[in-house]
Amino acid sequence: MIGALVVVAGGRSRRLDGCDKAVAEVAGRPMIAHTVDRLASAVERTVVNCREDQRAAIADALPAPTVRFAIDPVPDAGPVAGMATGLAAADEAGADRAVVVGCDMPGLDAAVVSALATRLHGDVDAVVPVADGRRQPLGAVYRVDAARKACETVGDGGRLTAVLDRLDTVEATVPPGPFASVDTPDAVVRAARALGERTRQ
Repeated sequence: MIGALVVVAGGRSRRLDGCDKAVAEVAGRPMIAHTVDRLASAVERTVVNCREDQRAAIADALPAPTVRFAIDPVPDAGPVAGMATGLAAADEAGADRAVVVGCDMPGLDAAVVSALATRLHGDVDAVVPVADGRRQPLGAVYRVDAARKACETVGDGGRLTAVLDRLDTVEATVPPGPFASVDTPDAVVRAARALGERTRQ
């Protein structure tokens, strides 16, 4: 199993009409609940990175005993800062490997990330999915210590792809669907439809 699931949830949901996308309803449940539940069987523990003002609503959406919160010390410092905060909490909990995802990735499942994790060996720091020719930092499986150092080097406000540039990576071609971010009203509708279809199968 992968040591930790790190969910980066601290961003502002500017394209989702001001609603916090972490707890936006998708197919009758908060989006973050889908994201966490679909990956739970592949990981030993879950870390949620968010702002302090999000914590109560996210805790209500998730089974609290199974989740460790990693609160942003400085809100709105960017996704690299959120990833670093989440990885630090995973490290403190004893995880040596982590899959890092956004809270808005309800299409990703345990089988996909488990397959990526099988390629994290030797000197490899991260296994990076590539969808439609684009590297996906969220959804990748990382060595926690190496990824933390890379985040620190990039610094707050940097791009997640810059973190990948500082790691020894292996790339894996994947279909784009599971790695799609659900961050607009239309995307919420599409995600709800897709999740409903999976439930009926």
